[in-house]
Amino acid sequence: MVQILLVDDESYVTESLAATIPWEALGIERVHQAASALAAVDVLEAYDIDILVTDIRMPGMTGLELIVEVNERWPHIRCLLLTGYADFEYAKKALQLKAFDYILKPVDDEEFMKCVSAAIDSLKEEWEAFNKIHQLQYNRRTDFGVLRTHLMHDLVLGRDLSVQMIEDKLSQYEIMLRTGHPAGMLLIQLGKHFSDMDYHSVSLIEYAIGNIAEEVFAPDFHVWHCKAPHDCLIVLIEENWNNNREKYSMHHEEESDYAPEQHDMKRITEISMNEHSSILRATIETFRKNVSNYLKGEIYVTVTGWFMFPEELPKAYQTAIRSLYWNHQEETETLLFIEEETEQPHSSVKSLEGLYMHPTLTHLLESRQWEEAEAKVSRVFGKMEEVGYTREHLYELFISVTSAFMYTAHKQGRFITQMDQAGFDPLHAQKMVQSFSNLKEWIFSMMNKLKSEWSASEQSAKSYVVKQVQELISQDKGQELSVKTIADQVYLHPVYLSKIYKAETGEGLGDYIIRMRMERALYLLKYSNKKIYEITTELGYQNPQYFSKMFKKHYGMTPHEFRDQ
Repeated sequence: MVQILLVDDESYVTESLAATIPWEALGIERVHQAASALAAVDVLEAYDIDILVTDIRMPGMTGLELIVEVNERWPHIRCLLLTGYADFEYAKKALQLKAFDYILKPVDDEEFMKCVSAAIDSLKEEWEAFNKIHQLQYNRRTDFGVLRTHLMHDLVLGRDLSVQMIEDKLSQYEIMLRTGHPAGMLLIQLGKHFSDMDYHSVSLIEYAIGNIAEEVFAPDFHVWHCKAPHDCLIVLIEENWNNNREKYSMHHEEESDYAPEQHDMKRITEISMNEHSSILRATIETFRKNVSNYLKGEIYVTVTGWFMFPEELPKAYQTAIRSLYWNHQEETETLLFIEEETEQPHSSVKSLEGLYMHPTLTHLLESRQWEEAEAKVSRVFGKMEEVGYTREHLYELFISVTSAFMYTAHKQGRFITQMDQAGFDPLHAQKMVQSFSNLKEWIFSMMNKLKSEWSASEQSAKSYVVKQVQELISQDKGQELSVKTIADQVYLHPVYLSKIYKAETGEGLGDYIIRMRMERALYLLKYSNKKIYEITTELGYQNPQYFSKMFKKHYGMTPHEFRDQ
């Protein structure tokens, strides 16, 4: 509801208006009065005033001076001026000061109400516009959350993106991290206190943890957080060089124009880790303490060493995930720095060599070489049986293979948990990697699910493409339409599009375009009075002779012969 302030040193004017105008009918919630401009300022400071009605001539501070003050301090307020005929020049001055309108004295109630109603309508329009902008900003932030998560998943799962594309996306999504600079990673697993919560409650907790991370790590670090592909949270941090410039100046004589890009980033990484690990530790401890205090639950945090972003991100992620799962299963530490982690005993690294040889499992799955993918995994399992393995080997195999599964699922626009929720739950995973045979059975089962899902989604995608193509051709308004221009609009190669269309419909795409145009020509010749050259142009043909030739080839007669029969 709207609040209005009436200001006049002649109090009978404001009292009369307050008593006689049907304020509720106008949508005015509360009417305030003041006998001077200075008293009006007190009211403006005390209440959320929306409309100010003020006289011009008042002692001490004039109505015009009051409007200037309001414009500076409360620019949203609509200012209406009470003025007599003799003060008309002042009214013009008030309009120059962006007063909304003026009302002549003696005040006519009808005119006054019209003027106030117009001011209220103006306010409502502004509020509506503000609400729309606010909603757009909210939607934009929501969309950004999804886009940032997708980008994070692509990067940690090893999708091959150019540096330029990554930089463009970081800029578009307002992520402050920079390529070619050292970053650190925190993986966060919710503790037992949160295990009984439903999905919605857990999502809110995860959102709150991300916000706490942003608050605690700023301003010393830039932060990018989201849900990780595996069932945990990921927080990437990069030191805020602008804020921390002085910390590094002691290592450089040229502080006045110092920029990290001018120096060996590996050296800066070493300086950062060696001299600021205590700051990072303290920040992480504050973060964990705040989560515990505000959310009343424990979290497991695994912290990587510094790595170069984004090229070393996938390796850092896999190492961190393996450590997080291992640590969670052993239930040793709620805070683990990987750089200090004691290595688990290895029987032999050769058992997993085949997993990392090219072509990678991700490449085989992405290119739908299912038999080759199964053979690759079978060879790895065979090697493990031959030379021996530890539980850590099983963890590494599980993490590597699930990363490939997740990447493949994301290429189909799916989340892997939609296919198998339990398999990607850390507690279930910990039980599964304790058994060689269980892990083997689960991996091959998931590969079969991926194959089925990909085949189904590919078939659905082909049907959708055919539908898109037919809609584009049906909307043909004489523009230059060809297999090439249609392929561009559905983002496929012309040869691949032609193959899909032929396989799905049994008719060549070029033949379908011509058939649709000929059917349209037949209709226009039969049911319109358009001249043949007009029909030729409407169908997108430049040459009437060529159109006539195509028509005769299709129907056995020329357009003239058809129309004359």
